[in-house]
Amino acid sequence: MIGTPGVKWGDAEKAQWLSQQSVKRSYQDEVLSKLEPLRDHFDIEQYGSLSYDTEKYPLYAVKTRNWTADRPTVLVTGGVHGYETSGVQGAVRFLQTSALQYSDRFNIVVAPCVSPWGYETINRWNPLAIDPNRSFIGEGGTEESSALIRYVATLRTNPVVNIIAHFDLHETTDTDNTTFRPARAARDAIEITCWNIPDGFYTVGNSENPQPEFQKAVIEGVSKVTHVAEADEDGRLIGEKIQQFGVINYPCRELGLCMSLTGAQYVTTTEVYPDSPRVTDEICAEAQVAVITSGLDFILRKG
Repeated sequence: MIGTPGVKWGDAEKAQWLSQQSVKRSYQDEVLSKLEPLRDHFDIEQYGSLSYDTEKYPLYAVKTRNWTADRPTVLVTGGVHGYETSGVQGAVRFLQTSALQYSDRFNIVVAPCVSPWGYETINRWNPLAIDPNRSFIGEGGTEESSALIRYVATLRTNPVVNIIAHFDLHETTDTDNTTFRPARAARDAIEITCWNIPDGFYTVGNSENPQPEFQKAVIEGVSKVTHVAEADEDGRLIGEKIQQFGVINYPCRELGLCMSLTGAQYVTTTEVYPDSPRVTDEICAEAQVAVITSGLDFILRKG
């Protein structure tokens, strides 16, 4: 236990927490090495680096080529929470298998690993014990969010484009209960009242612009790949009232969520459950791809 129960962490407690973190996997080997072969068909842009180690943690985005102003633009983000593996690997898999199929109808940009330090250390937070996915407010409250905010601002010019959709790829894992919720309770000196971990996939829509038909199309597409979470006995998922099968809504701008970044017409945050005995790493990655392709197909049908 770090700190004193009932007292919020200060700098000393955050430093103690950081001292207990260690690298458990390689951003270079598991992410960056998979981007290099994509250079034959995509443009790869470095949009920043993290000061924790600028050489080790460069930030990259991958773009389809020949953007035009008359095509709608789509943003895919993965690894905002670095520990959520299929968010990262699903974003990469989409580039490897599906993005080019849509490149004549959409301008597509993918930031596959927004939080590489979190990816390597398998963490929800960054080294300052801040959650990047509560930091997309104004110019950003973390290096991870600020770099992406600045980069997305540059995408809206040359050519001037309309960002129509944003897919933010996440997971809900058992370690939320064993590690991250207890840490948050200690850091913020609060009591955690919801310990629900849904068994299956679900999406989070924007309560200010929920787009229920879009969310439904995503759920229908994902259900062909993996199981969708059922609501609990109170009609809730992860403590939130269910809006339709497999869908809850959050006030994304108020919470500073990454999916508030663009103000796009269609936004969704995915939540894969990787700890179910019914799934594999492969299924989790393919579920993330199904989200994007199902969403894009819906947009094309809507015209």
